[in-house]
Amino acid sequence: MAESSQKTVPFGSILLLIFGLSLAALNGALMKLLTDSVSEIFIVWARYMGYFIIMVPVTLYWARGESLYPVALKLQFWRAITLVIGTLAFVTGSKTTDFADAIAILYIYPFLLTLMAPVFLREKVPLVAWLGVIGGFCGVLLVAKPTFQGLDIGALYILVCGMAVAIHMVLNRKIGPMANPLITSMWGALISCVILSIFVPFGWQPPSFDQFWILIAISALAALSQSITLIAFARAEASMLAPFTYAEVVSAIFIGLAMFGTLPDYLSWAGIVLIIVSGLIVSLVPKFGGKITRRRHSPL
Repeated sequence: MAESSQKTVPFGSILLLIFGLSLAALNGALMKLLTDSVSEIFIVWARYMGYFIIMVPVTLYWARGESLYPVALKLQFWRAITLVIGTLAFVTGSKTTDFADAIAILYIYPFLLTLMAPVFLREKVPLVAWLGVIGGFCGVLLVAKPTFQGLDIGALYILVCGMAVAIHMVLNRKIGPMANPLITSMWGALISCVILSIFVPFGWQPPSFDQFWILIAISALAALSQSITLIAFARAEASMLAPFTYAEVVSAIFIGLAMFGTLPDYLSWAGIVLIIVSGLIVSLVPKFGGKITRRRHSPL
């Protein structure tokens, strides 16, 4: 039987999500750097191979005493599938699509996530969450300023990535309360690596010294960002965290400035402000009397 309780937005989960997505933005920039010289399959395979190697000792230490057998194995498998599809689609699409356009297309996923939350997670989505998502998306458009002059094949790949990310976030929320996030993260990396190993011979190439260290950094960032995001979604509702996913765009602007020499213009800065304000609205309204209804449900 469904049980209702009142709960405000947890600021700790919001901060964890922002930090995790900032690391993910840096990860994406590093992967984009390699696309001109390394095959997409190899980049994604190396990412998850290193990710898994890193997660094994970390999980054994922090989850000692717990069973490492994955709970909800079918959900774990589909979660890994979304990881593979999303990452491969982004790497492939960003190779030919302008980075600003790619970010705007990718951010279809908070809309999809908010739509999925009531259906698959039994979460009631308050009006303030919808306003936050819409406001944040408008901010993304101001930052990215996509032209969409003829949707090229790269943009279609990014669209697929956005869909995969939305499904991935839903699965994170379903699995989160059921298992240690570190164990889930480790199994996601292992399953992804096994799947990609079937195809990596077709894109195999020995990396150079510089490429090797970039791949190591990509793996470490993937492990850290995925684990932190899992923890955030294990502690808060997907529909309420959705507006804060736009923080990744803010991080991407500064990362782009440092790595690619791009500088935001006035419209971009206006978008940043709108993104931040949209997030603050969602987090502050409950403090002034608003309530967020959460329906508890069976993890299965």
